[in-house]
Amino acid sequence: MKEKGDSWMKQTDYSEGNILKQLITFSSPILLTNLLQVSYQIIDSLWVGNLLGARALGVVSLSGTVIFTILSFIIGINQATLTILSQLKGKRDEQGLKRYVNAFVVTLFILSILLGVFGFIFAERILFLLGTPDSLIADASLYLRINFLGIIFLFGYNFVATLMRALGESKAPVYFVVLAVLLNAALDPLFISGFQFGIAGAAYATVISQGIAFLFGIYLAIHYKLVPFTWPRMPKKEEVSLILKIGVPSGMQMMVISAGVTAIMSVVASFGEDALAGFGAAQRLDNIILLPAMALGTAVNSLAGINIGANRWDRVYKIAQYGLMYNLAIMVLISLLILFFARFGVELFIQEEEAVQFGVNYLKIVAFFYPFLGINFVLNGVVRGSGAMMQVLILNIISFWVLRYPLTYLFSNWIGEDGIGVGMGVSFVISSLFAFLYFRLGGWRKKELFHGTV
Repeated sequence: MKEKGDSWMKQTDYSEGNILKQLITFSSPILLTNLLQVSYQIIDSLWVGNLLGARALGVVSLSGTVIFTILSFIIGINQATLTILSQLKGKRDEQGLKRYVNAFVVTLFILSILLGVFGFIFAERILFLLGTPDSLIADASLYLRINFLGIIFLFGYNFVATLMRALGESKAPVYFVVLAVLLNAALDPLFISGFQFGIAGAAYATVISQGIAFLFGIYLAIHYKLVPFTWPRMPKKEEVSLILKIGVPSGMQMMVISAGVTAIMSVVASFGEDALAGFGAAQRLDNIILLPAMALGTAVNSLAGINIGANRWDRVYKIAQYGLMYNLAIMVLISLLILFFARFGVELFIQEEEAVQFGVNYLKIVAFFYPFLGINFVLNGVVRGSGAMMQVLILNIISFWVLRYPLTYLFSNWIGEDGIGVGMGVSFVISSLFAFLYFRLGGWRKKELFHGTV
């Protein structure tokens, strides 16, 4: 943690120094934060499942689908935050940083209020559209409405962490994410069982823990002068325009991915309940396995943005090179671990032998292709650092809708259920080739966010 009084403009200069060391030290706290976020979801599910039963867990899972879609959009908007502010950091434009931090604060506040009101009013309608059974509608809509009331905390909680990373501070977010996890673990049983709030208690615990963590994050940011907060004022039209121009396609990227996963689930479902259960368990492990690559992608996004802003293109290319090397080392190691421990991992979630076998076979096939998926995270992270969000959106559409879903469908028809893993893996390889070709030949280097002024 920085000493109190240190200026946010005096943090580590990522336009100089050892790139590999910076990638490791910058991405490691992000990885830890991501792991804590996963543990947050697991702990929440454990309490709900054990205290309220399988029906309540189903309610949370259904509502969680809606919340995940919203969170995907928030993550996308935050990638725009990362790009714009990291470039301004690299330019050492103190006034520009202050103005755009203010613009993001006001814009995201308004978006969160509008989304919260919309979700609260239409929660039941949204659940009907998802095909929620009538017996679960009442509890699921109650759980969802409470979460929509607290959505400003979900926005703020993620924004403050991203804001710090954009300015070169990746350690501080760990502190308030730890606080959120601990609070949620303590408040879940208290609200669910102690106060007899039932499913509503789980929602209250989530909102309160995120709210307190958000406030603690703001305290850290202001007390240690980690970010340039100013008293909010209406942003200029060009500032909001740039935020939406970069943020909307960035948010759509995550929603395209979310929709793509849903489409692939429909292919898996055609092989029956055992395949669906095995794939579900494998996907939970996938979510953990890919955390290092995701953390590296975020780190690369931030560091590339800073160096693009500083006009240090020599370092931008080296960030890509070292990022690919680091990714290869991590993902090959993970792939080897999966080959030996796939069954142990799957059996943590399910016990039925046929379902377990499907999950194990899937993971052992896909394990060979994880390094290629990591290439996408690294190269797309560099491209995002330039602000070329629409181009990355197109790459994601190609990856999921032109490659992953059709190839999974085709291979599963040709060679049976093992074709799901083969189709996924082949799509990783081809999509990494598209990412590499755009990185080498595309026009992302010519992207100008500020056109000489901010």
